[in-house]
Amino acid sequence: MKRVLAAIIAILIFIVFAMAFAKVPFGDVNLEDYHYYNPITNETTQDSVPNHYLVEGKNDTGSTNIVTAVVVDYRGFDTLGEVTVLFLASTGVGALMYVEEKKKRKVKRANAVVETGAKLLFGFIILFGAYIFVHGHLTPGGGFPGGAVIASSFLLLYLAYPKFHAEHKKLNISESLAGLTFVIIGLLGLLIAGYFLYNFLPFGLPTYLFSAGVIPIIYTAIGIKVGSELTGIVDAMMGVRE
Repeated sequence: MKRVLAAIIAILIFIVFAMAFAKVPFGDVNLEDYHYYNPITNETTQDSVPNHYLVEGKNDTGSTNIVTAVVVDYRGFDTLGEVTVLFLASTGVGALMYVEEKKKRKVKRANAVVETGAKLLFGFIILFGAYIFVHGHLTPGGGFPGGAVIASSFLLLYLAYPKFHAEHKKLNISESLAGLTFVIIGLLGLLIAGYFLYNFLPFGLPTYLFSAGVIPIIYTAIGIKVGSELTGIVDAMMGVRE
């Protein structure tokens, strides 16, 4: 009986929250009574925020990829928080894996096919990852997937060359400079227009590489930062090898 009662209460709570988030009206409601505040134009309008993103996204940001416009421009501060979370996660992994007296483990040499393939593919994987985040404002992609692809190239080196070891100082420098670039761009927008991460550079022509203002720069910074952090995590998990 208690289980049935608990299930009924859980279903009722789910229905209430679902109707609240879906904004299901109770009774007869005149849709003309609903108004939305548009922070971009500083006006109250019946046009919803999602609809504004779809209709005016390219004009507001210069990006032909509306997902990029939302992630890096409209909700760029959230993206900065996500990158910070990833940084804290990589720092936590490094702290958990760190020990003063590290035990070395013996490793075997990889197959010749794997070594040769790593030599041939490493540069192309790096190039492909860079392409993903550089063109994030034009095509599906962005800093996070591009950085993950770059990190996978270093993972391939770890598999092909068990004694390979990434230099943490260089990873820390690239990660720090990328994060600093993100923050500086945000502060410049705050200084120029009074909004953090304001897109203050010229939008250029849509569908061209040099367009969308600061968005390609931010995505490049995110890609380098994510790639550095994930590579550091992989290196920490591989341990010390002899």
